[in-house]
Amino acid sequence: MVGAGREGGALGTLFVKAGHPVLFSSRHPERLKDLVAGLGPLAQAGTVEQAIAFGDVVAIVVPYTAIEGIGKAHASALAAKVLVMDVSNPIARRDGDEIVKWVAEQGGAGLASSRLLPGARIVRAFNAIGSGRLAALAHRAGDPVGVPIAGDDPKAIAVAENLIRGIGFEPVLVGGLAMGKHLVPGTPLGGEHTPAEIRQIAGSLR
Repeated sequence: MVGAGREGGALGTLFVKAGHPVLFSSRHPERLKDLVAGLGPLAQAGTVEQAIAFGDVVAIVVPYTAIEGIGKAHASALAAKVLVMDVSNPIARRDGDEIVKWVAEQGGAGLASSRLLPGARIVRAFNAIGSGRLAALAHRAGDPVGVPIAGDDPKAIAVAENLIRGIGFEPVLVGGLAMGKHLVPGTPLGGEHTPAEIRQIAGSLR
């Protein structure tokens, strides 16, 4: 997990509870001691470099302005991963209007992330469910909560789908990375939807 704030911490916790070893990272890994201690032996804390080296899958859950630096410092390592799950969103009040404008000029968050992380097998996911709701929605009885995803690499998509199902959600592929522009808060695909609702909404988007 590159980024262990509220969203990264909540998502990583679900992966640990599903039996996956997870290395949570931040610029201050010493601040993650309580988080990993409470999750048991499958959880570790470390630096961003250590997290990227740790496994075959990297989830990036950072402010969007941080992605460029991560890409410049770790492009080759990220390109070697089976999957880079892009959970980051460009948000004006946090990242600034200029980055939001730039992302739009690239064709949206999916294509923008692919420029910032060249060669990475990116799948956008978990971009519009709030961190405080993840635990409650996982493994929901009855119709599962859908998670719209967007990606271009079939193998990365398959890995992402398996991981998402394993933590109690149902992935719904809405298209390639060009559809990533719709996987941000405030869009019709934002919020909580059933898989059928996601398919219906996605069918009306371009």
